[in-house]
This record gives sequence, C-alpha cells and structure tokens, in this order.
Amino acid sequence: MTEVELTSGDFTEENEPFSLFGAWLKDATASEINDPNAVAVATVDESGLPNVRMVLLKGYDERGFVFYTNFESQKGRELLGQKKAAMVFHWKSLRRQVRLRGEVEVVTDQEADEYYATRPRGSRIGAWASKQSRPLEGRFALEKSVAEYTARYAIGEIPRPPHWSGFRIKPVSIEFWHDRPFRLHDRVEFRRDAPEGDWQKVRMYP
Repeated sequence: MTEVELTSGDFTEENEPFSLFGAWLKDATASEINDPNAVAVATVDESGLPNVRMVLLKGYDERGFVFYTNFESQKGRELLGQKKAAMVFHWKSLRRQVRLRGEVEVVTDQEADEYYATRPRGSRIGAWASKQSRPLEGRFALEKSVAEYTARYAIGEIPRPPHWSGFRIKPVSIEFWHDRPFRLHDRVEFRRDAPEGDWQKVRMYP
C-alpha cells in the first residue's frame, strides 16, 4: 500500500471519534494479518502500579469499547477495584494508532450472555476450567480441569460462569495518530469532561 493510499482523505477534519474509529478498524480488518481487533489494555492495582496486556475488542459503539474476561483475573480485579482503564490499538500495516482512556463499567448480563453464546464450545469450557492469573502447578492440572468441565457439560448448553463477563471503557479521550515522514505525524485528540459529554477536538504537535 502506498503512502498516497494510506493518507487519502484528511482524518484531522473529522468531528466525531466513533465513526472515525470504525473507518480505521475497517481498514485494519482488510490489511492486518492477525487480529485487527487486538488491543493493549492498561490498568492499575490498588497501589497505583500499572499493568498492561493484549485482549481482543469484542464490540464498540457510542457507549464505549467492550472486551471480556474473568473477574477473578488480575485485570478483572483491577478493573473492578479502580474502575478506570486505557487502551491502545496499533495497526502496523497502516502506520496508525488509536489510544483512549476513561471510566469502566461492567456490561449487562444480557450482553455478556449473548456474547458468551457465540463463543466456540471449547472456549466456553475454558472459561470454567481456567483459574485465570492464579498459580498453576502444571499443564496436567489445567487439562484435568478442562476434562472435568467437559464431562459436566457434555449435554446441553454451557452456562456463563458468574465470574466471567465484559467490561466497557467509556472514553473521555480518544486520540488518533498517523505516521508521517520525519516524525511530523498527524495527531488529533477528542476530549470530553465526562462519558456523556460533548466532544472537543484538539490537534496536537506530534
């Protein structure tokens, strides 16, 4: 893909971040080899020490950006405890980055149930079998747990574990960054005072 194709249209003229994000995610879906919805999620523990890891974005709209996890995992505990988080998408093939931060809420049971039902059966079993982020004495212990839950739910639907659901980051800032020669990048940030507020757009020095 040429520089002209990558930069056709001026994204800095956009006045609403969610439609711009949708356009960039669509471009990434066409150009990224693996997981265009992969995103780094940053949290902090009770002492303020940060953690970051990759997850998969499973939905977004004007309410925010959604991913799913085990509430008893490290990120689950930190998200429930601090109720704040940040995300960054990096699409290397497009030389683009989007980062955002904001407050966190748990998705509704209906949302979590609907998404859980779309997961492969093995992934639903895994949500029960894995004590995520806790010490594992060996691979055999995990395989044994998978076998136990596979036998338990051999017939019929697999219910969603009560400790497994989704989080929604409700952004108060969303920044779009696009590479330019000599590090003279294009960088635009949308800001608002609260998740339900109106957006203000600021163009930033690179």
